[in-house]
Amino acid sequence: MAHLFWLSDTQWAAIEPHLPKNQPGARRVDDRRVISGIIHVLKTGCRWCDCPQDYGPSTTIYNRF
Repeated sequence: MAHLFWLSDTQWAAIEPHLPKNQPGARRVDDRRVISGIIHVLKTGCRWCDCPQDYGPSTTIYNRF
């Protein structure tokens, strides 16, 4: 989908070092995909439950926010 927001490689390189690593608990889903989903919701103003499935489950995106 062309209207979706995805972090560029440069943007991701700036964010990735600040994310937690080796945390106990459930395996984390793709951080880049989830953060792109959060930014998509904030940019478009859509409801969390209306976030496109390309970003993953809307509950995961909301909970990470």
